[in-house]
Amino acid sequence: MPIGRGGRAADGREKVRAGRLRGWGGVTGMAVACALTAAAVLVPLSRHPGADGAPAGSVAQGTAGRPAAPAADTCKEPEASLTPSGADGPTIARIKAAGKLVAGVDQNSYRWGYRNPATGQLEGFDIDLVKAIAREILGDEDAVIYRAIPTSQRIPALKEGRVDVVVRTMTINCKRLEEVAFSTAYFETGPQVLVPKGSPITGYDASLRGRRICSASGSTAETQLKAKSFGADISRTVPNQLDCLVRLQLGEVDGMVTDNALAAGLAAQDPSVKLVGQPFATEFYGVAMNKDASDLVRRVNKVLDAYRQGGASSPWMAAYRKWLAADLPDITAPPAPKYRG
Repeated sequence: MPIGRGGRAADGREKVRAGRLRGWGGVTGMAVACALTAAAVLVPLSRHPGADGAPAGSVAQGTAGRPAAPAADTCKEPEASLTPSGADGPTIARIKAAGKLVAGVDQNSYRWGYRNPATGQLEGFDIDLVKAIAREILGDEDAVIYRAIPTSQRIPALKEGRVDVVVRTMTINCKRLEEVAFSTAYFETGPQVLVPKGSPITGYDASLRGRRICSASGSTAETQLKAKSFGADISRTVPNQLDCLVRLQLGEVDGMVTDNALAAGLAAQDPSVKLVGQPFATEFYGVAMNKDASDLVRRVNKVLDAYRQGGASSPWMAAYRKWLAADLPDITAPPAPKYRG
């Protein structure tokens, strides 16, 4: 039974937990339940100490003698990353000694990183990329410890050594490069407004005035709304983008702002919502890593270089057709890489 926007939130939340939100079925019912679980973390089967004796449960970070990110005052092209290399360095050596790649991912973003309720396995475009990285470094795509982390914890998880990589629809920008390093871009997207069908909101414009607009804490959408809100109430921030959709369905907000790549997956889950207006910026997703892990940055760029090769038959295009083409049609190629040395 659908949830009415005028109904009580408490009643609505019980229906969400029951997996009956707007008549959703297995995948989305499970995903929403995950979104409403505070600090939902994918518990690893085991932990391995680092090669340098770091305690179990942490990921030691090494340096490769060269900064993996430009200084903030020289950041002209944030998408430009280090040139690819297959050479081992201290970070790669530690990962090999541990026998596992520790990856920070999402388990709530349909098509990108989500738990399939039929199999219990993580799936999606980002998950396929994690597997490709593990296959390159460890020779086994299943040699991965997945850690589900909320949007706001992506950078802390890297800086505190809880993960080796974050592959979680993370936008590359100069501010983030002050704290972490990025691979070359693996997907182009842009922020857009998602609203219920029939909403008077027309896009990222004056129609937002007085409206309650949701965004994920720590996201670029939150930053952009703080810079220019058009008079919207932007106080409703949540840990993950899917939490915004739940609030939208419960009538607690009037719209949300997120990357259109993610929003397309949300709209696929709930046909009663739609994207309005146009993307109001161009953004690129990258694999994030510790700022000092230059050897890992170069190795991931080597993976991405191979991932893009082959035109329409490339692994990138195969993953796009499998996971994203139905909701984001007409993409013909991945973004071209940019390098800075």
